[in-house]
Amino acid sequence: MNKQVNKTIEVIDLGIQAYKPVWDIQEEQLNAIVAQKRENRSAIEPSPTPNYLYWVEHPPVITLGKSGLPKHLLLDENQLREKGIEFFTTNRGGDITFHGPGQLVGYPILDLENFFTDIHKYLRLLEEMIILTLKEYDLEGTRSPGETGVWLDVGTPFARKICAMGVKASRWVTMHGFALNVNTDLTYFDYIVPCGIQGKAVTSLERELKRAVPLDEVKAKIQVHLASLFKATLRTT
Repeated sequence: MNKQVNKTIEVIDLGIQAYKPVWDIQEEQLNAIVAQKRENRSAIEPSPTPNYLYWVEHPPVITLGKSGLPKHLLLDENQLREKGIEFFTTNRGGDITFHGPGQLVGYPILDLENFFTDIHKYLRLLEEMIILTLKEYDLEGTRSPGETGVWLDVGTPFARKICAMGVKASRWVTMHGFALNVNTDLTYFDYIVPCGIQGKAVTSLERELKRAVPLDEVKAKIQVHLASLFKATLRTT
């Protein structure tokens, strides 16, 4: 018997949390879901697997993905300590990025077998979710060929990245996710080669709109588009 498909996503807002404890939460949830999927194989009545979306705002931290190069970090250990920035090498895809106050980070932990089994489609839908959200602020977000994430003014000398993405999947269960610069202090990006891409700028909603934007407002807009694109029901817990 096939397991029951679960298209409900539990939304959990962690507020401001350090990077490592949230990474641990993601690992625990992913491992629990993978273990449940293993048990379902031999179960007479397989149980539905859960899906989660964690919202968080991190204190300053730089993370390096599996395809990243250490040289893209432009500070040494002492400089990181002086500036109060943590650093982690992670198991997500992508290169190097910064997380910090004013940035909206979303970590979807989804069993893609509840939705579709296509990592490429998953990334494209995450991008579309951000593009549709930016459109509500009269900003035209676009994709840059070969570069996961969402950009403004691609193909011009003014191309700038507003949302970074990097994910990991195990047995179709996802972790890590996306980071949208809302009211982020962009000077932190001077300490890295953002996403390993030379010569391209980063931006934020605040910079583009010339005003601060409430993070809860942006979360609500993203959740509407997430539910629509994934044909899911979101439930706040």
